[in-house]
Amino acid sequence: MAYDLNDLQAVVAVARAGGFREAARNLNTNPSRLSDAVRRAEQQLGVRLFNRTTRTVALTEAGRALVENLRPALDEVETALDKINGFRHTPRGTLRLNVPVSAARLILPDIIPAFLARYPEIDVDIIAESNLVDIFSAGCDAGIRYEESLAQDMIAVPFGPRTQRFAVVASPEYLAFAGQPEHPTQLMQHRCIRCRYHSGVISDWEFHKGDETVRVQVKGPLVVSIGAAVDLAVDAAIKGAGIIMLFEDWLAPAIARGELKPVLEPWWPEFSGPWLYYPDRRLVPAPLRAFIDFIHELNAYERESGKHDTGTLSG
Repeated sequence: MAYDLNDLQAVVAVARAGGFREAARNLNTNPSRLSDAVRRAEQQLGVRLFNRTTRTVALTEAGRALVENLRPALDEVETALDKINGFRHTPRGTLRLNVPVSAARLILPDIIPAFLARYPEIDVDIIAESNLVDIFSAGCDAGIRYEESLAQDMIAVPFGPRTQRFAVVASPEYLAFAGQPEHPTQLMQHRCIRCRYHSGVISDWEFHKGDETVRVQVKGPLVVSIGAAVDLAVDAAIKGAGIIMLFEDWLAPAIARGELKPVLEPWWPEFSGPWLYYPDRRLVPAPLRAFIDFIHELNAYERESGKHDTGTLSG
């Protein structure tokens, strides 16, 4: 009996994503179409592949056995198609990246436009979110993370600035009212605007000066989730709601306009820059290979010139 390859691919996609909605988002389709494909596969095979409830979708024993055997075969199909893509003068296809919101805001605007100009037949799909995800289940080719969050079985390429800083700032109006702290511990007497991670953790603020490290458990009237809500926190700081600690590059425009003033600048902590990471496998998809080569070229240019200018790399 001949089986529809697209239906079998739908089964694997749903299994990887853990549900129809997430798989549909990964494949840029709709859940009902994937559900129909899975139903056709089950009818052809004569077995149930998923146990479905209103909240969960889980592989049956038969479904797990099928997916475990299908994945290598489908990977071989993708490999064969990508080898053909490698013969093209200009790679084509879709590059899907999972990135933190900070990278989407602060780093990618200097890189993606030049990459698209270099490779007009490659589409780039950016999924920006602050919670750590499995790029396999998210249907992504690669991701961007900081060093402490990298999985050990991934290949990592330096991406963007190699050193960044957290800045601490407040509006001139707030500082005129509450005073300028001279030591990190004095922040405990101030209204601070805090950020919550996807896990629910609100981290202490950590400062470094010479060999001294100080951690402060700050308090304040506003807590926002890390991600798009950070813009709300910055706006609140500009309007005098309190002191905020955030990426220096994120705050730089407001500092330059005089809307925010540096606080405790000698204590601002530095940290290493992000990495592009992707799975270690035999053949990297052509769009991802093009992007990796582009990043290597950009890194080499920056080492030689000390500049971060992608304009010369787009042609």
